Amino acid sequence: MATEKRIRSATINRDTNETKINLALNLDGGALQPSTSSASESNGDEKQHASQSSKSQQISVDTGIGFLDHMLHALAKHGGWSLHLRTRGDLHIDDHHTAEDTFIALGQAFKQALQTTSGLARFGYAYCPLDEALSRAVVDLSNRPFSVINLGTKREKIGDLSCEMLPHCLQSFAQGAGITLHVDCLRGDNDHHRAESAFKAMAVALRMACSPVVGREGEVPSTKGVLF
Repeated sequence: MATEKRIRSATINRDTNETKINLALNLDGGALQPSTSSASESNGDEKQHASQSSKSQQISVDTGIGFLDHMLHALAKHGGWSLHLRTRGDLHIDDHHTAEDTFIALGQAFKQALQTTSGLARFGYAYCPLDEALSRAVVDLSNRPFSVINLGTKREKIGDLSCEMLPHCLQSFAQGAGITLHVDCLRGDNDHHRAESAFKAMAVALRMACSPVVGREGEVPSTKGVLF
Protein backbone atom coordinates (compact mmCIF):
# COMPACT_ATOMS: atom_id res chain seq x y z
CA MET A 1 0.00 0.00 0.00
CA ALA A 2 1.45 3.37 -1.03
CA THR A 3 2.17 5.89 1.71
CA GLU A 4 0.10 9.05 1.37
CA LYS A 5 2.26 12.04 0.48
CA ARG A 6 2.45 14.61 3.26
CA ILE A 7 1.37 18.13 2.36
CA ARG A 8 4.23 20.42 3.29
CA SER A 9 2.38 23.67 3.87
CA ALA A 10 1.99 26.36 6.51
CA THR A 11 0.21 29.63 7.17
CA ILE A 12 1.56 32.53 9.21
CA ASN A 13 -0.27 35.61 10.47
CA ARG A 14 2.25 37.90 12.15
CA ASP A 15 1.01 41.20 13.53
CA THR A 16 3.22 43.74 15.32
CA ASN A 17 3.25 47.50 15.72
CA GLU A 18 5.64 47.65 12.76
CA THR A 19 4.26 45.12 10.28
CA LYS A 20 1.23 42.96 9.56
CA ILE A 21 1.97 39.84 7.54
CA ASN A 22 -0.35 37.28 5.98
CA LEU A 23 1.50 34.31 4.46
CA ALA A 24 0.59 30.91 3.05
CA LEU A 25 3.30 28.57 1.77
CA ASN A 26 3.35 25.16 0.09
CA LEU A 27 6.88 23.86 -0.47
CA ASP A 28 5.73 21.53 -3.24
CA GLY A 29 3.56 23.96 -5.17
CA GLY A 30 -0.11 23.29 -5.78
CA ALA A 31 -2.89 24.44 -3.50
CA LEU A 32 -2.48 26.83 -0.58
CA GLN A 33 -4.21 26.75 2.78
CA PRO A 34 -6.62 29.69 3.11
CA SER A 35 -5.45 32.41 5.46
CA THR A 36 -6.84 35.84 6.28
CA SER A 37 -5.66 38.70 8.46
CA SER A 38 -5.57 42.47 8.55
CA ALA A 39 -2.68 42.28 6.06
CA SER A 40 -4.79 40.57 3.39
CA GLU A 41 -5.52 43.83 1.60
CA SER A 42 -3.05 44.82 -1.09
CA ASN A 43 -0.63 47.73 -0.77
CA GLY A 44 -2.35 49.85 -3.39
CA ASP A 45 -2.56 48.54 -6.94
CA GLU A 46 -2.00 44.80 -7.43
CA LYS A 47 1.58 44.20 -8.58
CA GLN A 48 1.12 41.84 -11.48
CA HIS A 49 4.87 41.31 -11.94
CA ALA A 50 4.89 39.45 -8.60
CA SER A 51 1.85 37.28 -9.32
CA GLN A 52 1.88 34.12 -11.40
CA SER A 53 -0.47 31.16 -11.75
CA SER A 54 0.30 27.88 -13.45
CA LYS A 55 -0.79 24.26 -13.25
CA SER A 56 1.86 23.58 -10.60
CA GLN A 57 2.24 26.88 -8.71
CA GLN A 58 0.25 29.79 -7.33
CA ILE A 59 2.35 32.86 -6.50
CA SER A 60 1.12 36.24 -5.30
CA VAL A 61 3.42 38.65 -3.46
CA ASP A 62 2.81 42.22 -2.27
CA THR A 63 5.09 43.76 0.35
CA GLY A 64 4.80 47.35 -0.84
CA ILE A 65 8.44 47.24 -2.03
CA GLY A 66 8.62 46.40 -5.71
CA PHE A 67 12.13 44.96 -5.89
CA LEU A 68 11.54 42.88 -2.75
CA ASP A 69 8.42 41.46 -4.42
CA HIS A 70 10.54 40.61 -7.47
CA MET A 71 13.09 38.70 -5.35
CA LEU A 72 10.37 36.82 -3.45
CA HIS A 73 8.67 35.93 -6.72
CA ALA A 74 11.96 34.51 -8.06
CA LEU A 75 12.56 32.61 -4.81
CA ALA A 76 9.11 31.00 -4.90
CA LYS A 77 9.18 30.26 -8.63
CA HIS A 78 12.56 28.55 -8.72
CA GLY A 79 12.08 26.91 -5.33
CA GLY A 80 8.94 25.20 -6.68
CA TRP A 81 6.75 26.82 -4.02
CA SER A 82 3.24 28.14 -4.03
CA LEU A 83 3.25 31.37 -2.04
CA HIS A 84 0.68 33.95 -1.00
CA LEU A 85 2.27 36.87 0.84
CA ARG A 86 0.95 40.23 1.94
CA THR A 87 2.94 42.59 4.13
CA ARG A 88 1.74 45.97 5.34
CA GLY A 89 4.62 47.75 7.02
CA ASP A 90 5.75 51.14 8.28
CA LEU A 91 7.24 52.21 4.95
CA HIS A 92 6.81 55.85 5.99
CA ILE A 93 9.84 55.19 8.23
CA ASP A 94 11.95 53.10 5.85
CA ASP A 95 12.12 49.63 4.32
CA HIS A 96 13.86 47.86 7.21
CA HIS A 97 10.97 46.48 9.28
CA THR A 98 8.96 45.45 6.23
CA ALA A 99 11.81 43.54 4.59
CA GLU A 100 13.18 42.00 7.79
CA ASP A 101 9.83 40.87 9.20
CA THR A 102 8.73 39.43 5.85
CA PHE A 103 11.74 37.13 5.75
CA ILE A 104 11.48 36.19 9.42
CA ALA A 105 7.89 35.10 8.77
CA LEU A 106 8.86 33.30 5.55
CA GLY A 107 11.59 31.41 7.40
CA GLN A 108 9.17 30.43 10.16
CA ALA A 109 6.64 29.23 7.58
CA PHE A 110 9.35 27.22 5.82
CA LYS A 111 10.32 25.46 9.05
CA GLN A 112 6.69 24.83 9.97
CA ALA A 113 5.91 23.42 6.52
CA LEU A 114 9.00 21.21 6.42
CA GLN A 115 8.34 19.72 9.90
CA THR A 116 11.07 17.09 9.56
CA THR A 117 14.22 16.35 7.60
CA SER A 118 13.65 12.59 7.72
CA GLY A 119 14.11 11.07 4.27
CA LEU A 120 15.32 14.34 2.74
CA ALA A 121 18.58 15.21 1.01
CA ARG A 122 19.33 17.76 3.78
CA PHE A 123 22.11 19.47 1.77
CA GLY A 124 21.57 21.51 -1.35
CA TYR A 125 23.72 23.67 -3.59
CA ALA A 126 23.33 25.60 -6.82
CA TYR A 127 25.05 27.99 -9.17
CA CYS A 128 22.73 30.35 -11.03
CA PRO A 129 23.70 32.97 -13.61
CA LEU A 130 21.88 36.06 -14.77
CA ASP A 131 23.72 37.42 -17.79
CA GLU A 132 27.15 38.50 -16.49
CA ALA A 133 26.35 37.74 -12.83
CA LEU A 134 26.94 34.35 -11.23
CA SER A 135 25.95 33.33 -7.70
CA ARG A 136 26.45 30.24 -5.56
CA ALA A 137 24.20 29.07 -2.72
CA VAL A 138 24.78 26.20 -0.29
CA VAL A 139 22.10 25.04 2.19
CA ASP A 140 22.05 22.68 5.15
CA LEU A 141 18.74 21.87 6.86
CA SER A 142 20.76 21.73 10.04
CA ASN A 143 18.42 23.18 12.68
CA ARG A 144 21.42 25.38 13.54
CA PRO A 145 20.66 28.87 12.23
CA PHE A 146 23.72 30.41 10.64
CA SER A 147 24.36 32.43 7.50
CA VAL A 148 27.21 33.94 5.54
CA ILE A 149 26.00 36.24 2.77
CA ASN A 150 28.22 38.15 0.35
CA LEU A 151 26.43 39.78 -2.56
CA GLY A 152 28.92 42.55 -3.29
CA THR A 153 26.35 45.16 -4.32
CA LYS A 154 27.56 48.73 -4.76
CA ARG A 155 24.41 50.81 -5.18
CA GLU A 156 22.58 52.30 -2.20
CA LYS A 157 19.21 51.09 -3.50
CA ILE A 158 17.66 48.91 -6.16
CA GLY A 159 14.25 50.43 -6.76
CA ASP A 160 12.84 51.15 -3.30
CA LEU A 161 14.86 48.46 -1.51
CA SER A 162 18.08 49.35 0.29
CA CYS A 163 20.91 47.10 -0.87
CA GLU A 164 21.99 46.59 2.74
CA MET A 165 18.67 44.82 3.32
CA LEU A 166 19.39 42.09 0.75
CA PRO A 167 21.87 40.13 2.90
CA HIS A 168 19.86 40.95 6.01
CA CYS A 169 16.75 39.40 4.44
CA LEU A 170 18.61 36.16 3.71
CA GLN A 171 20.05 36.16 7.24
CA SER A 172 16.55 36.67 8.67
CA PHE A 173 15.21 33.78 6.59
CA ALA A 174 17.99 31.45 7.76
CA GLN A 175 17.30 32.41 11.39
CA GLY A 176 13.57 31.81 11.10
CA ALA A 177 13.99 28.60 9.10
CA GLY A 178 16.70 27.14 11.33
CA ILE A 179 19.05 26.44 8.44
CA THR A 180 22.69 27.03 7.60
CA LEU A 181 22.94 29.22 4.51
CA HIS A 182 25.92 30.42 2.47
CA VAL A 183 25.23 32.70 -0.51
CA ASP A 184 27.96 34.38 -2.54
CA CYS A 185 27.74 36.39 -5.73
CA LEU A 186 30.94 35.38 -7.48
CA ARG A 187 30.90 37.99 -10.23
CA GLY A 188 28.69 40.57 -11.88
CA ASP A 189 28.62 44.22 -12.93
CA ASN A 190 24.91 44.96 -12.47
CA ASP A 191 23.53 44.97 -8.91
CA HIS A 192 20.06 43.89 -10.03
CA HIS A 193 21.65 40.88 -11.74
CA ARG A 194 23.83 40.11 -8.72
CA ALA A 195 20.86 40.09 -6.36
CA GLU A 196 18.54 38.13 -8.61
CA SER A 197 21.11 35.45 -9.43
CA ALA A 198 21.69 35.05 -5.66
CA PHE A 199 18.00 34.58 -4.88
CA LYS A 200 17.62 32.11 -7.74
CA ALA A 201 20.63 30.11 -6.56
CA MET A 202 19.20 30.00 -3.05
CA ALA A 203 15.84 28.83 -4.40
CA VAL A 204 17.38 25.96 -6.37
CA ALA A 205 19.61 24.94 -3.43
CA LEU A 206 16.61 24.89 -1.07
CA ARG A 207 14.66 22.80 -3.54
CA MET A 208 17.49 20.26 -3.67
CA ALA A 209 17.87 20.14 0.12
CA CYS A 210 14.13 19.58 0.60
CA SER A 211 13.92 16.77 -1.96
CA PRO A 212 13.04 13.25 -0.72
CA VAL A 213 15.71 10.60 -1.28
CA VAL A 214 14.30 7.35 -2.62
CA GLY A 215 15.14 4.43 -0.33
CA ARG A 216 15.83 6.64 2.69
CA GLU A 217 12.25 7.22 3.77
CA GLY A 218 12.04 7.83 7.52
CA GLU A 219 15.83 8.05 7.94
CA VAL A 220 17.32 11.10 9.64
CA PRO A 221 20.24 12.41 7.53
CA SER A 222 22.57 12.91 10.49
CA THR A 223 25.13 10.87 12.47
CA LYS A 224 23.44 12.22 15.63
CA GLY A 225 20.16 10.62 14.64
CA VAL A 226 18.23 13.89 15.08
CA LEU A 227 18.02 17.30 13.44
CA PHE A 228 14.53 18.78 13.86
